[in-house]
Amino acid sequence: MNRQLSIIGAPMDLGQNRRGVDMGPSAIRYAGIVERLEQLEYDIEDLGDVAIPRPDRKEEQKSHLRNLKEVAEGNANLARTVDDEVNKGRFPLIIGGDHSIAIGSLAGIAKHYNQLGVIWYDAHGDLNTESTSPSGNIHGMPLAVSLGIGHEELVNIESYQPKIKPENIVIIGARSLDDGEKELIQDKGIKVYTMHEIDRMGMTSVIQESVDYLQDKCDGVHLSLDLDGLDPQDAPGVGTPVMGGMSYRESHLAMEMLAEADMITSAEFVEVNPILDEKNKTASVAVGLMGSLFGEKLK
Repeated sequence: MNRQLSIIGAPMDLGQNRRGVDMGPSAIRYAGIVERLEQLEYDIEDLGDVAIPRPDRKEEQKSHLRNLKEVAEGNANLARTVDDEVNKGRFPLIIGGDHSIAIGSLAGIAKHYNQLGVIWYDAHGDLNTESTSPSGNIHGMPLAVSLGIGHEELVNIESYQPKIKPENIVIIGARSLDDGEKELIQDKGIKVYTMHEIDRMGMTSVIQESVDYLQDKCDGVHLSLDLDGLDPQDAPGVGTPVMGGMSYRESHLAMEMLAEADMITSAEFVEVNPILDEKNKTASVAVGLMGSLFGEKLK
């Protein structure tokens, strides 16, 4: 694992309609992420938060997509910051913020790799488009956008598309997919481990298969971890909780195995909403999982 690590906050709450997730980066910092990783002897640089514009409520929405202009601008700001850190040879650790920030993360990262792999640890596929989304919430679209499918203002951030290829994606923990997302998964042949597979195979086999699937063909792997991938009992402070998720223990195992595989080159942890949380529990879970991803062990 790259020992030079840059923390980048992305206080985005415009990709959906529940307030509070913009405070996620602050909650994660308050839960001790910098101190946790410094104990593991990483060279940490906390760059603070990228600028996220506020919507003008007087301006008429010209798209079904909620806050399109502001989400695009905020992600463009994030992409430039991430790009700069990768250019410096540093590992970008992005903390959010709703999952629409993955649009900017991947736009800034993917240009540095020929075959960027993505592990999408999430209850949702985030493969909706303007035509398939029931809500118009862009936080349900970042994976589709990164495949070059979606509104031109989003897919063309950093002036190239697609950012990633469908055969280089693994979705882990899916249990809430819209019909349009299911069709896209089938059409593109995207590898998905639903909770059914995780329960039948066990997390050890799921992660090992995912590592084997990506390791030889990808020259970098980005981990995009949505805290709603975990069961709401373990991570209550998320905007779109879905019962029956991955446990805290399973998730630690997954992070430890990814650390052992030594293949993750960038990461983001998203959808921590302290307003919906219980005594900052979800932010503390996020920090604990980051500790495991970056090599923390009991012995």
